[in-house]
Amino acid sequence: MGFNLQTLARKNILTLQPYRCARDDFTEGILLDANENTHGPSVAEGVTSNLEFNRYPDPHQVDFKQQFVDFRNSEAAIANAPVSNVGLAPLTPDNLCLGVGSDESIDALMRCFCHPGRDKLLICPPTYGMYDICATVNDIDIVRVPLFPDFSLNTEAIITAVTSDPSIKLIYLTTPGNPTGKLLDFERSIAPLLSLESWNGIVITDEAYVDFSPVGSSLSPLVTKYANLVVLQTLSKSFGLAGIRVGITFADEAVSRILNNIKYPYNISCLSADIAIKATTPQSIKLMREKVNTIIGQRDVLVNELLAIKGVGKNIGGLDANFVLLVIMSDESASAVPSNEVAQLLYTKLATENAVVVRFRGKEIFCEGALRVTVGTEAENRTLVEKFRKVLGEIYASK
Repeated sequence: MGFNLQTLARKNILTLQPYRCARDDFTEGILLDANENTHGPSVAEGVTSNLEFNRYPDPHQVDFKQQFVDFRNSEAAIANAPVSNVGLAPLTPDNLCLGVGSDESIDALMRCFCHPGRDKLLICPPTYGMYDICATVNDIDIVRVPLFPDFSLNTEAIITAVTSDPSIKLIYLTTPGNPTGKLLDFERSIAPLLSLESWNGIVITDEAYVDFSPVGSSLSPLVTKYANLVVLQTLSKSFGLAGIRVGITFADEAVSRILNNIKYPYNISCLSADIAIKATTPQSIKLMREKVNTIIGQRDVLVNELLAIKGVGKNIGGLDANFVLLVIMSDESASAVPSNEVAQLLYTKLATENAVVVRFRGKEIFCEGALRVTVGTEAENRTLVEKFRKVLGEIYASK
């Protein structure tokens, strides 16, 4: 019989369509397609020069964990914080598990709590694509409960789904959403899921963009109250450190212990750990907040300038992240409708002829004609608006 890859590999792996990341399409130009922080990292001091690269890194990273929980505890303690930790036990390093970006934790949660070929997870499109990829790799069926057209959560439909199908073990929610850019309402939308007595499962909130929302919006302090809540965060967005691949998972101590038990022992390199520690000192967090505030201010200017361009319909997403989600119309008339054809042509011409790269998201539910645009520097935004107006005008003129 001999070696035969087609019969040796699992069928779900052979048919897997890999996650298509932004750099698969374009690698040069003004890159406003991956929601990176174009202002760069907020690290108050340089990398340690005498790191012991001949030694394995710390498998527990307690110093970084302590700094990060101090950061989130302090935010939840401010007056009028959207999510307050008053009356709750403070977060400790025992509530944290670190991964190579959030993607490692997304996968680890499935491996911990879903039996391959038997259990399911639930997602709410439009949403982050890695949930689908990881579920396929782990042979886990996906139940899809779309968001409402305004990108709010259909909590009632989720409750119906999980209470009628006990094989659903995980619910993945993005808040702020990707590509929606909208923060989910906790009390109205998420809290009812955490309080279900008829469902045995975990609610996971992916908060990659939470620092672009009002300060204190993170649900991370609530993991000491809700044992069935897991919160994912990252240093890739607000901290401007996508290149070091550090993801943070907040969970009840018992859940965190399970996640730490299955992770690879040296998953965070000594170089990544050193940068992460320096990026989360009080001085560096102050710098991060200053850059985030700059991005928020530029975001508001950018969305208004783009909406002033003929043929740009409206911002259909929220304003809680470092990007906006705009609809491109079929023409400049009052009767125009959202157009994937025009949006995709605009996306392609911007990238290939004008060195400005955004992200086409029109194939997702409720996103017809949509382009997702990352907020860049002031100069990048100015170039984007100029090119956007020019290219879209040329497209309409040629029709």
